[in-house]
Amino acid sequence: MNKSSMRGIFLSIVLLFSITLVSIPNAFAEDITANSIGLDETVIVEFTNDSNEEINTFRIWLGSDFNFKSFKTEKGWVGEKTPQGVIIFTTPEPIKKGESVKFGIKADNKNPGINWKALDTKSVQQGMGKVLPKDLPKVVENTQIKPVQIPTGAGILSDSVFRIVPEKPNVGSSIRVTGDNFGASHEFDFYIDNSKIGSFITDENGHFMTTMKIPENQDADRVDFKVKDSDGEEKKISLRIGQVENRIPEDDNIKLTIKGIPSVIHRGDFLEISGTGDPNGAITAEITNPDGDIINSRTAEIDSKGNWKLAEPIIIPLDTPFGRYSATITDGRDNILKSWEVESDKKIIIAPYNLKFEPGEVMKFNGTALPNKPIEIILEDPLGKELFSDIIQLDESGFVEFEYTTEQSSSKGTYTLIATQEKDTEFIFAGLGQLPTIPVNLEFDELNYSASDTAIISITGKASEIVSLLIIDPSDKPKGDSISITLGGDGTAEYQLDLSGYASGVYSAVISKGSAQSTEIFTVGLQTGSGDIKINTTKLGYAPGDSILILGDTAANVLLTISLADPDGNVVKEKDTFSNKNGKISESTFRIPSDGEGGMWTINAKSGANFDTIEVEVIATVTEGVQITVKEGINIPGVGDSMQIKIVGVSQTTQIEIISEDGEIIDTLEFIASSGGEINQPWIIPKDTEPGTYTIKVSDAFSSTESTFEIPE
Repeated sequence: MNKSSMRGIFLSIVLLFSITLVSIPNAFAEDITANSIGLDETVIVEFTNDSNEEINTFRIWLGSDFNFKSFKTEKGWVGEKTPQGVIIFTTPEPIKKGESVKFGIKADNKNPGINWKALDTKSVQQGMGKVLPKDLPKVVENTQIKPVQIPTGAGILSDSVFRIVPEKPNVGSSIRVTGDNFGASHEFDFYIDNSKIGSFITDENGHFMTTMKIPENQDADRVDFKVKDSDGEEKKISLRIGQVENRIPEDDNIKLTIKGIPSVIHRGDFLEISGTGDPNGAITAEITNPDGDIINSRTAEIDSKGNWKLAEPIIIPLDTPFGRYSATITDGRDNILKSWEVESDKKIIIAPYNLKFEPGEVMKFNGTALPNKPIEIILEDPLGKELFSDIIQLDESGFVEFEYTTEQSSSKGTYTLIATQEKDTEFIFAGLGQLPTIPVNLEFDELNYSASDTAIISITGKASEIVSLLIIDPSDKPKGDSISITLGGDGTAEYQLDLSGYASGVYSAVISKGSAQSTEIFTVGLQTGSGDIKINTTKLGYAPGDSILILGDTAANVLLTISLADPDGNVVKEKDTFSNKNGKISESTFRIPSDGEGGMWTINAKSGANFDTIEVEVIATVTEGVQITVKEGINIPGVGDSMQIKIVGVSQTTQIEIISEDGEIIDTLEFIASSGGEINQPWIIPKDTEPGTYTIKVSDAFSSTESTFEIPE
């Protein structure tokens, strides 16, 4: 969202806050009164506490035809938007009987109705309902409206400062964050390293004071606390987060254990190994191969609470011989033997060259998959944003190779490579600027179930950690309370979800651990073949590497299978999906392979006996020499807008210059071409770069080529 849009949102919201709200009767809750007023897509809702309890939490969500775009809170309140579109407002200073609080929201359509729920300090519901906004009343002549201040200029200033209270926080504790000399009336995000844990707004003097909570799963280590503005500028301080100490009596005996090693391991697997032992001691692990030879030896210190962890995770090498392996672990007092089997039943086996890459380096992955079949590759950054994706046609060797050049400004953290071939998907992790960690994830055994079925949910994460599972129903409301699940020593768990009583529709399952979470969609009671199907695409012509947005109409809540085939009839990708409760089809995961041949490609959507087929043209003009394509890219949070640069026909190290119309070189880049002679990388547009026509000059060891492109407004 650009600055002018944000200013417009803020102006609408603060203007609404300066006008008395019009009361709308609420028939659903007697203890909490909700009133609202709207102007186009912007709504202000006021909650008044008429109960005898103190209220510290409000949850709000919209109907299926609306989505939140932004929100504002009063001072002292923190808002957090969940992946299901629910905004949760909380405060450490609850409102008492007779007190009220106002929130401003902006939706993607006019006059959104707001569903809401109020909870007291004991998490007991004190009210729930839905409120519809009344139009903003016309301003009569000579009416005096209090002037408001629109946030202008930078949010982070050279003399901006903030501090944490206490200065030695612990894992899972609440902290007060206070700051001065920031941009007035600006919205900021608060981070621990790369994990966002909350937002707040400064007052008219650029001051703020808010409360945040350090996640329970935060490692006890030195971290960067960051305040970021909407332009990605930041202020940070470095502090050490402590662990809540539980004193261990000297005569306590802590059992020697090891966690993180499953009974079956595959080539390319990523393991984080830890355990317990005699406090303030050390463990030694000796690993033997199927022939009984010692092939590795590791040591780790045991802390004062009896916990130990290997300093670095382990990736099982791609050339590891199959068979049974063992590890003998000792802490000087006890010995344990742990065995596992290295097997070969995985179809996709890919690993990074290194566990940890440095910003500016080329991240490299390789491995094998099913030969002579396409494989889809997606790379996501630590925030889950897609950086690159492609469909690669494998040859008879099944060899897979992928490279991505990072920049000095690239976010540090765990990057995820998602490889999908036919019905199989694998997640491969690598760290940038730090060692990777295993994120929490979940997967269903089916897409669609009957109401009498039991869904099997496979959950992965760190060994022995406790995660929370929450089900969101088709109306975007939580279905019951969250469920705590303890993962096994190998970091996995299987949960059986009883679907008895589930109404037909589309559901979401959210698995979370602290600020980390993952969401998966599943459906109940959907049928096939209950209505005509009509699909289309947003364009008729595509280039190799382009993504395809498939839209369409059919009956409500219908199961479909969508496939993409090349001009020879070979199916490149097939996916099961569904229409929503309004019969709308929307599927954006299809893409023309980067080496896709020119011609008419076929998209087919089928449900039972009903189907629809359309054709799109792929224009793949082959020319000699270097080919350059530059198109508008994505907005990278905290960094800025980007252009996607694709170059074909280069080799070795390639230099790229971006030149303005007056001949000024505004940026110089350098990438290493892939083995296929390609570079496909985002370019972060420098701040204050004017829209217009620019020249891109590309040079490798053998040739030099240039082209022009447009930076849009």
